[in-house]
Amino acid sequence: MMSGLKTPSSYYMELVNIFPPRPITNETELIATQNRIHSILDKGNMTQDDRDYLKVLGTLVYDYEQQHELMPTLTGVKLLKALLKESNLQPKDLAHICESESTVLDILNGQCQLTDNQIKELAAFFKISPSDFVE
Repeated sequence: MMSGLKTPSSYYMELVNIFPPRPITNETELIATQNRIHSILDKGNMTQDDRDYLKVLGTLVYDYEQQHELMPTLTGVKLLKALLKESNLQPKDLAHICESESTVLDILNGQCQLTDNQIKELAAFFKISPSDFVE
């Protein structure tokens, strides 16, 4: 017997037998794994065994997505729009950096470009690199 490992319950073994966790190698397997995750989440009243099993399946999904799904890289105005949305901010909240809300709106609408000073201040405000705002 191995020391340090908890003996799985019969319920946990049932979960594993119904849908054995295996590395995901294609989109069909990804969808099947995601469907299994959703079916467990949908039943509610999860046990520790459910949570442990979901952690294993979630790790497999994460590993597959890290290897196969490219995340878009946002820069410039697209990044600024995403940061505003993610931070739940409005253009008026950046008026102190861009001189006025109308200037922020002009930047977001592509009617004017960010200045070097605005880029530096926005980078400091959002705690990211100024180069992220350069398209």
